[in-house]
Amino acid sequence: MAWTTAKWRAVVLDFLERAGWSAGEIFFATLLAGGTALSVANLPWKYSLTVALSAAVSSIVLTALQYLAKQTNLSFWPDLLVRLVKTFLGSLSASFAAAKIFDVTMFHWSAALNVAVLATLAALGKGLLARQPAALAPPAAPATTGGAAPAGTAPVGTAPAGTAAAEVPAAQANPSTLPTHTYVEAISQ
Repeated sequence: MAWTTAKWRAVVLDFLERAGWSAGEIFFATLLAGGTALSVANLPWKYSLTVALSAAVSSIVLTALQYLAKQTNLSFWPDLLVRLVKTFLGSLSASFAAAKIFDVTMFHWSAALNVAVLATLAALGKGLLARQPAALAPPAAPATTGGAAPAGTAPVGTAPAGTAAAEVPAAQANPSTLPTHTYVEAISQ
C-alpha cells in the first residue's frame, strides 16, 4: 500500500494521540500517587512532568514498534489490551528514567508500581469511554462502474476530497479518541 498524505497525517495523529494520552495519564497518576498535600505547591510537579515526558517518548517508541510489526489493525479488546500493556511499561520505564541513579536495591518499586497501576486504570477508563463503533453509516450503494463494498463492511466517516473512504468491518470498534475515519486510515495496512 502506498502511503498517501492522508495516511501520513493519520499515522502522525495516531502517534500524537497515543503519546499525549500516555503522558497525561501518567502525569496525573504521579500527582495522585504523591499522596495528599497541604497545598498545590507541595505536589511533585517537576517529577510528574519528567515522568510524563518520558512516558510520551516511551509511547512513541512502543507505537513505532507496533507499526513496524504491522500489529495495528486489531479488534477493540486486543487493541485496548495492547494499549494497557504499553501504558504500564511506559510508566515503569518513565519512572526508571526519572530516577537519579537506577539502582535495583535503592529504586522505589512500590511507588513506581502504584503510578503504573493508576495510569493503566486511567488508560482502561479512557479506552472504554472512547469506544466508538467503526461505522454508523449504511453501506454504500453499488457503483455503476463496478465496485460495491465487500459484504460486512461500510464506509467510515467522510474521506477527504480526492481520496477513497477507508473500509473496515462494520462491527469493529476502537479505543481511540481520534475521529473514526482518521483512526482507520492510520491502522489500515
